[in-house]
Amino acid sequence: MAERADVVFVDGVRTPFGRAGEKGQYWNTRADDLVVKAMIELLERNPSVPKDRIDDVAIAATTQQGDQGLTLGRTAALLAGLPKSVPGFAIDRMCAGAMTSVTTLGSGIAFGAYDLAIAGGVEHMGRHPMGFGADPNPRFLSERLVGEDALNMGMTAERIHDRFPALTKERSDRYAMRSQQKTAAAYAAGKIQPDLVPVAIRSESGWGLATQDEGMRPETNMESLATLRTPFRPHGRVSAGNSSPLTDGATASILASADAVKEFGLKPKMRMVSFAFAGVEPEIMGIGPVPSTEKALRKAGLTIDDIGLFELNEAFAIQVLSLLDHFGIDDEDERVNKWGGAIAVGHPLAASGVRLMIQLARQFEEHPEVRYGLTAMCVGLGQGGSVIWENPHFDKRAARKA
Repeated sequence: MAERADVVFVDGVRTPFGRAGEKGQYWNTRADDLVVKAMIELLERNPSVPKDRIDDVAIAATTQQGDQGLTLGRTAALLAGLPKSVPGFAIDRMCAGAMTSVTTLGSGIAFGAYDLAIAGGVEHMGRHPMGFGADPNPRFLSERLVGEDALNMGMTAERIHDRFPALTKERSDRYAMRSQQKTAAAYAAGKIQPDLVPVAIRSESGWGLATQDEGMRPETNMESLATLRTPFRPHGRVSAGNSSPLTDGATASILASADAVKEFGLKPKMRMVSFAFAGVEPEIMGIGPVPSTEKALRKAGLTIDDIGLFELNEAFAIQVLSLLDHFGIDDEDERVNKWGGAIAVGHPLAASGVRLMIQLARQFEEHPEVRYGLTAMCVGLGQGGSVIWENPHFDKRAARKA
């Protein structure tokens, strides 16, 4: 059997993320237009990628209806101006949708079926709240396959606090405050803006341009966080301040084989080393990245000590803290979410996995001393997803000095 081909992350972009709901910047914007905008920008940034050589397009959405339905990968490909010969499909793994788009197409590249592919995701949580219109089978509760809390993400986060008393509300609040501060610092330093696609928006006051994430709260402090109500449980520990806000946004990325990189003169930003998904009890879905990360490390022949940069999705602060505690990593470890995360910028469910990859790729450029990085996230209904990446800019001499 032939060896598997290398899978390369060539480039990725995203729209600014908007606050979901009538007051959000994308209230009058279609979901498919968001991801098409990202795809058009991605292709314009990479003119040496021939459109007719793209083998497939996978676009994820969690709530696949309305303007997020109709086989998104195919419809988005047509709307983005790709030739009609380019196929496409839709993916749903809730929060890990875009991550699964990448790993699915990456698997096709490794197998030799694809040379070039576009992977991404979109979620318009204002138009399509998570689970809206779904009809869960009554057997889930009648046969006690899951607890009543399993479909309430906030309650699953409270249950992690219950299970691990050392993970206190104060730690969650402090982590959340630091996420806001790190994102504000990254914006001030111009780290995030290069991969944002400005989006034309329309509101009652007329036309405008979305150029930055709408949910940031850089003024957040421990005192203000302590006063927020805990909507999922009286005297609980999960609040709006230490959770990701409901968000609208889209992401898109180009993946390629090593042969395609050579043929078209592309510059790889990352190489996929391994990936894994894992299931856990749905009632405590936030610990999902722990077993998926262990599995991905095992398949790569690495340990957690080999990981020099972490991009962890901050669905809830408690979810990130549970992974850090499991692996013995300090809450303030500078390798973790250097530019903040979803608590500050938002978590448009199926789009978020590629956001993690975009930020990791940028950080690899700045850190030649780091060889491996991890993108990981929890997934609704009790799952976790992890992808390990290698830095093409890795320099052994820089690593020795570090």
